[in-house]
Amino acid sequence: MSRSVRLSAGFALLALALSFVSAYDPSPLQDICVAVKEPENALFVNGKFCKNPHLATAKDFLFSGLQVPRSTANPLGSTVTPVTVDQIPGLNTLGISMARVDFGIEGLNPPHTHPRGTEILLVLEGTLYVGFVTSNQLNNTLFAKVLYPGDVFIFPIGMIHFQLNVGKTNAVAIAALSSQNPGVITIANALFNAKPPISPEVLAKGFQIEEKLVETLQKKLWYYN
Repeated sequence: MSRSVRLSAGFALLALALSFVSAYDPSPLQDICVAVKEPENALFVNGKFCKNPHLATAKDFLFSGLQVPRSTANPLGSTVTPVTVDQIPGLNTLGISMARVDFGIEGLNPPHTHPRGTEILLVLEGTLYVGFVTSNQLNNTLFAKVLYPGDVFIFPIGMIHFQLNVGKTNAVAIAALSSQNPGVITIANALFNAKPPISPEVLAKGFQIEEKLVETLQKKLWYYN
């Protein structure tokens, strides 16, 4: 086989491989999207309608005030300021977003997941203990580090992760995420504050604890930061 024929065959195989790679459903941008047969009952597909591009303005791509510290006077001692498509309409379909996270002393951004985005975290001030836990396939391995100003840490998409201020001062971090609407599932809130409540028997067996403790947890006022 000549070099030119081998090269042509190689390009053909590459093109075929790329066609298979690109043949997949796009990642969802909302928690559920129930199909309907009649358009009169349809709302949207990707989470947002699109403005006529000829009517767009610079304001559609601007968010101001991320430099302003937020109060952390709440049960968790942390506050997340999101900058997603809900805050900047111009992010729609662009696949990125960010957030500022303020931590009081001992403040916690509790265990949670982003079902639609990987997160990269940059510490600006303070000292944070951060980590994520892998899936059952990798034996729920914990990857954790103590971060200082200038340190960056990655939380892979879908992995349960957290950040805790372990320093003696307030802390600030900036997060960037690979989705315009990455979503947040706070683990404790989702399980113990579900509406309607999950059967205490399910949670008691799942956590191997008494049902009375589950019922106590379900009665708590869960805070969303």
